[in-house]
Amino acid sequence: MLALNYNFFAIFVVMAKLLPFFREGIIEAGCDEAGRGCLAGPVVAAAVILPPDFVSSVLNDSKQLSEKIRLQLREEIEREALAYSLAFVDAPTIDQINILQSSFLAMHKALDGLSILPQHLLIDGNRFKPYKDIPASCIIKGDGKYLNIAAASILAKTYRDDYMFTLHEEFPMYDWSSNKGYPTKKHRLAIVEHGTTPYHRMSFTLLSAQQMELFG
Repeated sequence: MLALNYNFFAIFVVMAKLLPFFREGIIEAGCDEAGRGCLAGPVVAAAVILPPDFVSSVLNDSKQLSEKIRLQLREEIEREALAYSLAFVDAPTIDQINILQSSFLAMHKALDGLSILPQHLLIDGNRFKPYKDIPASCIIKGDGKYLNIAAASILAKTYRDDYMFTLHEEFPMYDWSSNKGYPTKKHRLAIVEHGTTPYHRMSFTLLSAQQMELFG
């Protein structure tokens, strides 16, 4: 029985490893964003080109990892990547062009910042606005399937978190050091009590329906 359990575990570990590429033999860039569902703060995108021999038994979707592991992986990714880039799109722009277009804009800006021109793009999600004339493949839950998308998710998540920590120092009442701008109960109650900030996305539903009835 123990042997069976061990074999199952070994098979699971092998299956759990992320894939190194979508198309072999070309330069691929993984691209992902963080912060789409937040009430405040920017949406942040990252683009990463990893070497073809890059391996990691830990790298995964950033949401599946602890903050400590994410930061350790960020150092490894930045050290080992052939190229990487980040881009921020702020709340006023999100309000002006909507969050979907802002996510595309952040990804394009991140791709603009790469020091190496990729030949193929791997995009986390199911939609993407074409970038130049470079072929792109959208991969649903790609940050849990491909190393380069997972690497981009780590960079986007950790750098956005760092930014929200700095905003928390300016506006501690919203608890952004903890919720990172997402719509937690504490965040929304702080909006009721203190109003909004220049970092809030005014085109989003900042209060729940129940709060709107009570305080509208």
